Amino acid sequence: MRLVGDNIPEQGVYPLSKALAMAEELELDLVEIAPTAAPPVCKIIDYQKFKYQQRKKQKEQKANASKVVIKEIRFGPQTDEHDYNFKLKHAQSFLQEGCKVKAYVFFRGRSILFSEQGEKLLLRFALELEEYGKAEQMPKLEGKRMIMMIAPVKKK
Repeated sequence: MRLVGDNIPEQGVYPLSKALAMAEELELDLVEIAPTAAPPVCKIIDYQKFKYQQRKKQKEQKANASKVVIKEIRFGPQTDEHDYNFKLKHAQSFLQEGCKVKAYVFFRGRSILFSEQGEKLLLRFALELEEYGKAEQMPKLEGKRMIMMIAPVKKK
């Protein structure tokens, strides 16, 4: 097997018995790193310390991962201009904070007949939010709701 690492005097290919003897001499563990390589690659290290560092790296990566927050904004098919502007300002602030916005038009009873009116409303909404966010999906009718997702634009 091929031995690599900082603890060994000479890196190279050694028989298993010699590699184990070297690890025992240094009071460390022989850890197989790449079993599929020919010959397999091993390293002489403190295994407990190695596992601890791996857990620490995973924890850091998990902490750095951004959590996606979705804010919902609901419209009716005949939403008034003032209400529309009020919700537009809220959506702008949500997108500036880095949250995704899920805008939807909720159709009640026979108002489903105005589905094209709801689609126009959502498209206008996305157009006016273009500098703050980008539409992830076009308006899509799901049951009594017409839904559209808007993701924030990456800051440079």
